[in-house]
Amino acid sequence: MVNCMIVKNMSFKVGQTLTVVGVPTADSTNFAINVGPDEKDITMHINPRFTAHGDENAVVCNSFQEGKWCDEHREGGFPFHQGEEFKVIIEFTPAEFVVTLSDGSKIHFPNRMGAEKYSFMSFDGEVRIKSVEIK
Repeated sequence: MVNCMIVKNMSFKVGQTLTVVGVPTADSTNFAINVGPDEKDITMHINPRFTAHGDENAVVCNSFQEGKWCDEHREGGFPFHQGEEFKVIIEFTPAEFVVTLSDGSKIHFPNRMGAEKYSFMSFDGEVRIKSVEIK
């Protein structure tokens, strides 16, 4: 079962924090949190992988621009557990996204597109999103 939840016409700007709370399914292989200007381009793709794409217990970040994936970025811990709630906090600075995972580990991912505001967000894969908050 692959789910997809899309949020359009939102406003996630420099200086704001996005908090996502969710629960991966009991048999989840991976899921993704995506932020970008629209459905075609993703400036920040956070992909926790239990067992997917040749990875095991890894968080892979990337960007999708002009129809292709960029260089993968791997950093931080892996505090995700199938069937257990997680919280991901994303701080948006002018130069980067600072992602704090449930175990306190951080991922510093560059704002590759350089925009000061993004209006599209999606959640893909085997996960149930419980709450999304932008402050």
